[in-house]
Amino acid sequence: MQTLVIEGYLAADPSILSAQGSGKKRASFRVLETTRFRRSDGTPGERTTGFNCLCFNEATAERYIAPFARKGSRVVIQGHVENDTWTGKDGVEHYDLRLIVGDIRLKNRRDHDEQADPAEGGGVQEPAGGYDLNDDIPF
Repeated sequence: MQTLVIEGYLAADPSILSAQGSGKKRASFRVLETTRFRRSDGTPGERTTGFNCLCFNEATAERYIAPFARKGSRVVIQGHVENDTWTGKDGVEHYDLRLIVGDIRLKNRRDHDEQADPAEGGGVQEPAGGYDLNDDIPF
């Protein structure tokens, strides 16, 4: 199995879908990852790659992705690559790769945590020992 870790931004709000038959929730979304580079003539360039992602973990989809993930959210995703095949309306068979999400981390979650109910474990905790993590390093 191929494991892939990507860091990027959500292209749109995730879709929370119900599986036919079981009714289990899953999340579908697209992550854009931009690579910056220098061309041979020294000018900067960039290339953006889109990854179609699917999360089958119902708890993650309902309690983490649906309430917190939005278009533009910065995410780190770990998962495995799978072939995706479908037939379009024109009858042509299409092929693509998709990332089946094993783990997802929202990098901008602090904004949402401050609004969450601390009784549910969503509150921001102060660092142990009274240290200010935003303080400049003295050396």
